Amino acid sequence: MVQSISLSKLREDADYIFHNGFACSESVIYAIRKNFELDMSDDAFAMSTGFPWGLGGVGCICGAVAGGAMCIGFVFGRRTPGDPCASKCHKLTKEFGQAIKDKFSATCCGKLISNYDDMNSPARKAHCADIVAFAVTEVASIICRELDIKIED
Repeated sequence: MVQSISLSKLREDADYIFHNGFACSESVIYAIRKNFELDMSDDAFAMSTGFPWGLGGVGCICGAVAGGAMCIGFVFGRRTPGDPCASKCHKLTKEFGQAIKDKFSATCCGKLISNYDDMNSPARKAHCADIVAFAVTEVASIICRELDIKIED
């Protein structure tokens, strides 16, 4: 894992991939994996593909939130049954979710995009890009704080 992270580079990577073929959940995972140099399989992208538009369009959890929670779980989650590290992972995930809720008033995609009638509108895409940028920054900040990784900007 890296010794320092550039938040501007992280957001740039997330934004680029969000506008070039990945949706919100995949974009958060992509940027975190790339910038932290995590040994994470491409399967993580595949596992997160169903999250955008609130579980494929149902309107539940925001894909950027789901992708962020997946990244926190990858770094801090348990890999064996009963591992007590789950408590820390839950705490960090709650902190992340609360930050999203504090900033955007919700963590559900349906609520976050309720003001956009056209899912394909540039305005909706820009709004979701803002959520992706915030989510990836929050996840990175949590990881950096917990692992004592320097934030460059």
